[in-house]
Order: sequence, then C-alpha cells, then structure tokens
Amino acid sequence: MSDRSRTTPGVPDELWDRLEPLLPQRERRFRYPGRKPLPDREVLCGILYVLHTGIQWEYLPKELGPGSGMTCWRRLRDWNEAGVWQRLPEVPVAELNAASRLDWSRCVVDSSHVRARKGGAIRVRRRSTGAGPARSTT
Repeated sequence: MSDRSRTTPGVPDELWDRLEPLLPQRERRFRYPGRKPLPDREVLCGILYVLHTGIQWEYLPKELGPGSGMTCWRRLRDWNEAGVWQRLPEVPVAELNAASRLDWSRCVVDSSHVRARKGGAIRVRRRSTGAGPARSTT
C-alpha cells in the first residue's frame, strides 16, 4: 500500500484495515492494460463524499482526488455486486466473538428480516386494518 493512500483524509485507518480485505481484487489485462486504476481508498473517499453530501455523481469535485464521479459510481456498483456491504458488519462481530466479548445468550432474532421464499405453504386473505369499509368517493 502506498504512503499516499495511507494518508488520504476521510477514511480512518481502522475502518480501511477492516474494509480493504473485503474489496474484490481487479486483475489488469496483460495485453492492452489501459490506464492504471485509482486506489480503492481514494475512490471510497469520493463515494462517501457523495453519499454524505447528497450531490450528484457528476458534480464530485475533482480536487478531492477520487477521479470522476462516474468512476466512484462504477466502483460502488461493483463492490455492491461483490457483496462488500453485506459482509462489512460481519467483521466486527467476528472479532468480538473471537475475543469472547459477545453474550449470545442475550441474542434476539427478528423474523421480519428473514425472507420467506416461495410465499409459504398456503395463502390466506389479508385482514383489513380499517374499522369498516371506506365510503365511496364517487
């Protein structure tokens, strides 16, 4: 890792050290390798800037150093497809579990986050949440 990427503002070293192993490695083509890609840490700074400020990708200031907004958007898309954001919360949980700092006896599983595949065995009619039928507006 270069010294420049280590001192990039916006991404703390602790977060970067946990996130970097989750990022997919891009292989450069041997023949016609093209332009060298921007470092992932700088692109992450651009992504976080856009998500934090709410600006459009094309208005990302080039002075920040992450390249164009389209580069950041593509990298965010690729990381999302690779499952980086789904795996990121697992890292601190695994670290705490390895250090025996989690009390699993107090764990709660919320079934509202578990997907019911194929809709269940039988379908029933949904109950209305209203007190009675609504008045006609016509």
